[in-house]
Order: sequence, then C-alpha cells, then structure tokens
Amino acid sequence: MIKQAAILSFLLSGITISACTAQQTHHSPNKPSTTSNTTVNPVDSLMELYADHSGNSQSLGTVGNGSLKNGALIPFSGPNFRYFDTTSYLAKRAFLNASVRQITLDTYKAIENACKGRIFGIMECSHEHGGKLHPHRTHQNGLSIDFMTPLLFNGEINHDLDTLGAAHYFMNFDDQGKYLPDPRYQIDFETMAFHLYNLYENALRNGYEIEKVIWKIELQDELRATTYGKKLFAKNVYFTQHLSTLINNLHDDHYHVDFKKIK
Repeated sequence: MIKQAAILSFLLSGITISACTAQQTHHSPNKPSTTSNTTVNPVDSLMELYADHSGNSQSLGTVGNGSLKNGALIPFSGPNFRYFDTTSYLAKRAFLNASVRQITLDTYKAIENACKGRIFGIMECSHEHGGKLHPHRTHQNGLSIDFMTPLLFNGEINHDLDTLGAAHYFMNFDDQGKYLPDPRYQIDFETMAFHLYNLYENALRNGYEIEKVIWKIELQDELRATTYGKKLFAKNVYFTQHLSTLINNLHDDHYHVDFKKIK
C-alpha cells in the first residue's frame, strides 16, 4: 500500500476450465536487455549472487512493522512470469520469505498449461532484510507481494501495458475493469481469480494461508462472478472491505496479497 505524498518521488526515483484460453495477439513484455556479448547483464548477476539461497527464512514482526532474515530473491522471469521493473529489481526490492517465494513459483508452474500465452507480472515484494520499503506502508517482512492485474485487449490476452515500470502502479480502471484512457483494455477477471485460487491452494500445501487480499472494493463483485472467483470466495479468502479512497483507487492495476504461516 502506498502513501499519497510518496507517489511522485516513487516515480522519479528512478482450469482446466476456459479461464485462460484466449489467444495472444499482441506483444509480450521484453526480457531484460543485454548491450553486447561481453557485457554482463546486471539482472543475471544479481540472480546469480543470490542463487544459492538455502535454509528457512524468518519473517519477524508484521507486514507493516517488521523485518526479514534469510530472505530469498524471486527470479526476474520464468516461462510464464516476469518482474515488472528492472530498476526496482536491481534496487533489491524483490525479496520474499523463502516459503512465499516457493508458493509463488509453484503457482505459476501449476497454471502454466491452463494459461497458454499469458505472462503474469510480479510487482514489488520486500527488501533483502525487510523493513521500510518506501513508499509502501507494508511489505516489511517478506510476506507481502504485489501481483500485476492481467489484461485483455478486445477480449484477447495482451501485455502491451505490462512494461510501464513504476508508472504501472498509477493506471486507472473504471468500476467494470475498463482502462480509462482506452476501454479496449480490460481486466481479465477470470485469469486473476484462477491465479488467486491456485495461490490459495499452493499456500496451504506449503503450510501458509492468504491472510488478506487488497483489491479495489468496486471491482470485487466482478471477480466474485467468475468461475474461480466463486470458488475463491467460497474459501472465505479475506478481501479488504474498508480502504481510504486513495488506497482503494491504487489497487486496481495490481492486487496486494499478504500471507501468514498456519500455526
């Protein structure tokens, strides 16, 4: 969650069922670029530096006031996912509790075949050692992760708007999920629900559960109406119901998920 006063500085700082069966006809996000065969890609270097992570992570305190020990770096990209911003990644804002990292990767693997052509977007996570992740109010102990809202263009899978970087946090959609500057772009509610449902199941398999999802209140009925939305809400996954106008409006281009360990 993001504080209003920090928005400008953040931008300047540098299924099987037919949930995911639309055909992709537009461009997929670009992979991190390399300048030459002799130049080392800094993203690859960072991933290599943290590739040998082992042992358990410790998430201390709360998502709003906590820290992270032995955090694990999420890969920048995989067969069906990509981190949203190279600058954020190189600033080491993509660390998670190792269990949450595993839940996230297990979920992408589980839905890969059902969602052919879809590249899912991971947004900000936590610092390597947790603590304040400016300008977010949470994301402090490795149990929080932002996921990019999947989009359609005229009803087909589309990734044209997935490469906006930090500006992606400030996209605006109406209460039916249509992108205000161009309503041909629309939120893919079925795919979002499918992802969240599989995230819920994989969390349980790893001894965790979804503590809460922060998602624009006016869009929750649209999500609930989908095939997997019905299943998700039947599991009583908690979606926040009381948000300030600012925070509510910020959570349409992405959905924030907090996890907690099952005691």
